[in-house]
Amino acid sequence: MFTIKPRVQGVTPELVDLFQKVGTSTIGHLTDFGFLKGLQPLFRPIHFVGNAVTIRIPHMDSTVVHKALDIVEPGDVLVIDMSGDVERSCFGGMVSYAAHAKKVAGVIVSGCINDVEEIKEINLPVFSLGVSPLTTRILGIEGEINTTVSVCGVSINPGDLVVADNDGVFVMNPESAAKYGEIAIEKQLREPETKRKIDSGISLASISKADRFFNPDYSKS
Repeated sequence: MFTIKPRVQGVTPELVDLFQKVGTSTIGHLTDFGFLKGLQPLFRPIHFVGNAVTIRIPHMDSTVVHKALDIVEPGDVLVIDMSGDVERSCFGGMVSYAAHAKKVAGVIVSGCINDVEEIKEINLPVFSLGVSPLTTRILGIEGEINTTVSVCGVSINPGDLVVADNDGVFVMNPESAAKYGEIAIEKQLREPETKRKIDSGISLASISKADRFFNPDYSKS
């Protein structure tokens, strides 16, 4: 059985613009939630921000991956839940070419990919768990588009904000994303001043206030 729900536009142009300037590791200072731990980029440098279009497939049948390419719009991020299959690839050269033609911002696969040279040639940003020559097939068994999926233990809804860069990927509900983005930008803007203080001889522990946890005479004990 196939479940195909309408595309959800949860991410605004303002959010995309804001998070183009936010590093994933900066968000990592603010929350533990939403990080897709274990995924690796096919290449670096890599960076994309976009609106999630979610896909769930049974281990061997990638029929809905092809169908989702009729639904995506420019700037979307394909998020593919392979239902725990980490041995097969559901995303190769031809699917990548079609995704690139639709101007997707990036691709997230909770499994493997293949045809890596073809993907690199078109410079399509992809995160996955690895590479495999063993592929899925078009079998028409079942699948879902734009339902809640799970990737690396994180629940992802259609329309969620996806941000990816050299350090990794995080996903966030767009309704709460702006406040995190604004705090992250403020934090990043303070970094040059912090470096100037370090260059002037002030210790990092003093700047970060880490030294408040230590007895002044700890070095003598």
